[in-house]
Amino acid sequence: MAIPPGQQTKPHWLRVLFVLPFIAMLWVSSYNRLTPELFGFPFFFWYQLLWVIVSAALAGIIYKAEH
Repeated sequence: MAIPPGQQTKPHWLRVLFVLPFIAMLWVSSYNRLTPELFGFPFFFWYQLLWVIVSAALAGIIYKAEH
């Protein structure tokens, strides 16, 4: 099926960035500790929450780049 004129496909190489949070969460030994604390929260918890925020930001960046 031919691509209609004016509707070119965009490269999806930015989607590789989705691998970063995946690897960061699988590598448990890197964040399996209590210090340093942030606002009374142990590192174990705020590190994971930080990756939720980073993942959302990455998704937004990738979405904007592809649309």
